Amino acid sequence: MNGSSWLRFAQRSGYSGLLLITFAISPTALAEIRSSDCARAAKYSESKRGVSMLVLQNGRTVFEHYANGGSAGARWPIFSGTKSFWGIAALAAVHGGLFRLDDLVSDTITEWQNDPRKSRITIRQLLNQTDGIEGASRLQRTSLRDRNAIAIRLPAAAEPGSAFIYGPSHLQIFSELLRRKLGGRSTIGYVEGHVLNRLGLGRLNYKKDARGNPLPATGFELTAREWARLGELVLGRGNYHGRQIVPTSLLQEAFAGSQPNPSYGLTFWLNQQAPSAREVDVERMLDLPWQSAQWAESCICKDAPADMVVALGSHFQRLFIIPPLKAIIVRQGSGANFSDAQFLRLVLGS
Repeated sequence: MNGSSWLRFAQRSGYSGLLLITFAISPTALAEIRSSDCARAAKYSESKRGVSMLVLQNGRTVFEHYANGGSAGARWPIFSGTKSFWGIAALAAVHGGLFRLDDLVSDTITEWQNDPRKSRITIRQLLNQTDGIEGASRLQRTSLRDRNAIAIRLPAAAEPGSAFIYGPSHLQIFSELLRRKLGGRSTIGYVEGHVLNRLGLGRLNYKKDARGNPLPATGFELTAREWARLGELVLGRGNYHGRQIVPTSLLQEAFAGSQPNPSYGLTFWLNQQAPSAREVDVERMLDLPWQSAQWAESCICKDAPADMVVALGSHFQRLFIIPPLKAIIVRQGSGANFSDAQFLRLVLGS
């Protein structure tokens, strides 16, 4: 929220005097999200084909609602929300000593060493999609025999670090890099052993090709409560139920934007340009040619905290994580003209 919205939120929540002044200057987890505000947000979400909505704060359930065929036990596709799990796995690999974020990809994918552009790409640039490689949405086709081989042969459309080009190519290349770093051992096994199993998540769809390569850009199906576990990991600063999956200092790398797109970190979307930036519909922006998309001075919601981070999937699958409120908000649905900013304002009562 911006300064005035935080002040209104604090006043509405019953804080006064010196405490109110302190809260207005530095938002804390004192302000409670109200179930009545969540109910209004749920009505809006349901009108836009929403199937689930879950709000957790301070580890407690504030609100839970299912509609349009959704239910508490039903898994739902999170589409590109899948990417953020692979981003956490990448940080786990850094912690495990497999590589460093600023290592050159060509040190491992040696076929790139003589390419004037691709030889300069770093692993960090793969994860924040600023490597300059074309997005290649065709990699999501089920008919492909070897996605990894196709991905590493893709051309560079821009200089490394100069442009944000969204698509499945970047994590597919990362998947091949991880496979080689593991000496041919299963990348799926690595992600499961270091992240998913520790979150209690199993039986997921990796959309494997004929060679067994997973599609890291999409594919997972989760219940709202299962997806919220990723939010718990973030709020726990890399710790989930007593297990430190990623060191706190390393997790922060995921929430640093790039020059081409300050609103995207390492597989997570960021609200860090709020409150003065313009609100954008991320999915609509991603439909534009990458050369036309304007990410500077943009945010998801002006009235949400600047340190909110988001795992985001097509058709308005959302995992909003709000550290100053110690809050997690899951929204799943099947399309329609949904507004993140309007939804968040309803939830936060701003």
